Amino acid sequence: MSAKNRPRFYIATIESILRGDVTDVYFQRTREILSKIGATQRIVTADIHSYGFPDGYSWAVLTGVEEVAKLLEDKKIDVYSMNEGEIFRIYEPVMEIKGPYLEFGIFESALLGILRHGTSVATKAARIKLHCLDKSLIFFGIRCVHPAITPFIDRAAFIGGCDGVSGVLGASLLGEKPIGTMPHALIIVVGDQKEAWRAFDEVMPRDVPRIALCDTLLDERAESLMAAETLKEHLQGVRLDTPGSRRGNMRQIAQEVRWVLDMNGYRHVKILISGGIDEEDVVELHDVADGFGVGTSIAFPRSIDLALDIVEVDDRPFSKRGKLPGAKQVYRCQNLHDTITPRNKSIDKCPRCRGPVRPLLNLLIRQGELVAEIPSPRETRSRVLEYLEKIKELGGVEPMPILLP
Repeated sequence: MSAKNRPRFYIATIESILRGDVTDVYFQRTREILSKIGATQRIVTADIHSYGFPDGYSWAVLTGVEEVAKLLEDKKIDVYSMNEGEIFRIYEPVMEIKGPYLEFGIFESALLGILRHGTSVATKAARIKLHCLDKSLIFFGIRCVHPAITPFIDRAAFIGGCDGVSGVLGASLLGEKPIGTMPHALIIVVGDQKEAWRAFDEVMPRDVPRIALCDTLLDERAESLMAAETLKEHLQGVRLDTPGSRRGNMRQIAQEVRWVLDMNGYRHVKILISGGIDEEDVVELHDVADGFGVGTSIAFPRSIDLALDIVEVDDRPFSKRGKLPGAKQVYRCQNLHDTITPRNKSIDKCPRCRGPVRPLLNLLIRQGELVAEIPSPRETRSRVLEYLEKIKELGGVEPMPILLP
């Protein structure tokens, strides 16, 4: 086979991303034109925002700030940003970039891709976690995306509230241990459920939870009881991963499994449900499950549409129609009421409830130098969980911020 026909991976290298090769061609053309006409030092202010969420969404979880900081450091620009894991609403700038356009314009495609994809995954994870704050939520979705970006997807799902991820590399980069059970392949290759469960128990280290997959050859109720009788007190849980073609009423299946386990003295055995789980499934199954394994609905979520638009040129408010011109600040009170003001107009009380407020956009990069600390993924996840608890306490949040020009 000739070299030109050999298979390859169609992925961008870190170096190509940092060079600005991962861009739309019209940004390259814009750079060339501005250079030729002598507009290289014109200072612009651009903000990143969403002017529309998917139907039913009133908030999103900002994710990807750390990678954007890596992309933009050493550029002669200032960057203000909300914290990673911050809840935000439509119209609110989540990030502001100020400097010569040629310093960052070529990176618009890449930085929006990072923020939009990460935010969409984290938001979906958070929406599911909101319905099961008292239950475990494990992300099983790396098989849904290209392997080159699985650590990125694992990170976004974890930040959004998932208690763990199954991806080995993703978990390692997060500083976490991967979490998983066993595949159907183990049982099929061994050829017998009992032997496969026993082998798992005998071979795996003691810190690996003994959770038996119980839907391979018999119905879930029969295999769950079989697993409990095989592993006794070693069994910590059963996973029901029933395919759609065999599923029927999943709630009733889980109720039957719980009934039979309890009736036979296995009340300690927990039930984990996976396979095509989404928000409505978690709501329906919440009281009959102890945890959920979720893949596709988080890995392929509805998109949070983030855009970058210039809002000032040489410190003069100026934007295309349909956008709010001028640099801005976002203030938030303890009741999660948000207010957008011009950057030069500060407030200390919420116009809605008169409570104290804090600014959400803070300096991240000053003339190319990173000046803010980057929190760990676990610290960021904790912030998100605090927000979810608050949203649950409040019964939701106002979908629109207050505009205070």
